[in-house]
Amino acid sequence: MDAADKKRLLREMLYARRFEERCYEAYVERKIGGFLHLYPGQEACAIGVLEAARPGRDYVITGYRDHVHAIKCGADPREVMAELFGKETGSSKGRGGSMHIFDVKHRFMGGYALVGGPFPLAAGIAKALKLKGEEEIAICFLGDAANNQGTFHEALNMASLWQLPVLYVCENNLYGIGTRIDRSTAVVEQYKRVCGYDIPAAQVDGQDIEKVYAAAREAVAHVRSGKGPYFLELLTYRYRGHSMSDSNAYRAKEEERQWSKRDPIIMLRDRLIEAGQLSAEEYREMDTGILEEIEQEVIPFAERSPEPKVEELERYVLADNDPWVHGGAR
Repeated sequence: MDAADKKRLLREMLYARRFEERCYEAYVERKIGGFLHLYPGQEACAIGVLEAARPGRDYVITGYRDHVHAIKCGADPREVMAELFGKETGSSKGRGGSMHIFDVKHRFMGGYALVGGPFPLAAGIAKALKLKGEEEIAICFLGDAANNQGTFHEALNMASLWQLPVLYVCENNLYGIGTRIDRSTAVVEQYKRVCGYDIPAAQVDGQDIEKVYAAAREAVAHVRSGKGPYFLELLTYRYRGHSMSDSNAYRAKEEERQWSKRDPIIMLRDRLIEAGQLSAEEYREMDTGILEEIEQEVIPFAERSPEPKVEELERYVLADNDPWVHGGAR
């Protein structure tokens, strides 16, 4: 990557951080309801991997910490925020909320609340791509705790057996809700767990976007060339609790301090400043511009958008097409 690429990725990570922080504030203001899982600390993972792929063309699926993945794929941040606000202009028409952002146009195939659910769905997407002879690939993001689900083993076995064009990305933030990985998982290093399925794998520093990008390029090239699936483990850390209902009391403060020193945004910012490719003033202007965009465009769009109509409660669900529900056959 050249300096321009790095500065663009710095802005994307900073935008993701400010967007998520604004989501936190909106939740406290009771403008966002339901569950809310935020991404601060893990920005280099989604942005670094998808930078190496073809966002908007490759098919992407993930769990419920999904806002940043959707935006990187090309989803309009205004529509993502509107979805969090439960508005009709949201990416899922206000019916899904935080955990179910969806954007078919940009091939973001959704965030899913069921832990481990996206593993077989990604394999299915990849199977369809292979049958159709398409050059696109499927990319599945999930946290480390999801790897203890049976779907992980079943899906990876089939993906390897059928040599499917799917990249599995484990965002290992060390915790499954409040349980540290070494208390729940026999093999802590997640990339080693796929050896039983003969899938090539790598473990990378998920806080360094340049390392993430480099590793992801190799992984994507492997999958796109028809060599079958690949597994990439990114070592990262979330700076907030699992969700808004998480007091985060289970983590040692010293551990949090150590990881805060490896903030992916600050690491890239300082690297660019030291190389003379960015000034502190340019960074401040970048941050100010992002905050203004969110406050002047994203939030007003969500606030002014209409609520879904009560009489359309069943729209977009199976009941809308079921004659047994709407006075047809009895």
